[in-house]
Amino acid sequence: MNDKIELKLPSKPEYISLIRLTASSIANNIDLNVDEIEDIKVCISEACINVLNFADTEEINVLFNLKEDGIYIEIKDVLEDIPEDVEHSKQGIMGLLIINSLMDSVEFKDSHIIMIKYI
Repeated sequence: MNDKIELKLPSKPEYISLIRLTASSIANNIDLNVDEIEDIKVCISEACINVLNFADTEEINVLFNLKEDGIYIEIKDVLEDIPEDVEHSKQGIMGLLIINSLMDSVEFKDSHIIMIKYI
């Protein structure tokens, strides 16, 4: 299996719930349990909040890649190194800590975050 689902939504807070619902549906289809699905939804929220607070972009771009070993979620324009002197920096740093603790694997490539939850 190597199915890809891509979302491109306006960079507005009201669209985060749509991304979370999409992730929940996809994760449910690959038989992740309720706790794993909730972890994914929390991490998506944190990554999207990072985009809203720190990226200068008009879109939130999310790629769900379903592979044999799990779900790979890539979100563009996520800032890995958040300067401590910017507004919302503590929230952003805490969000990255949450993502790292809840997902099985987290990678940063350029300005993209790839969050992995294994089956």
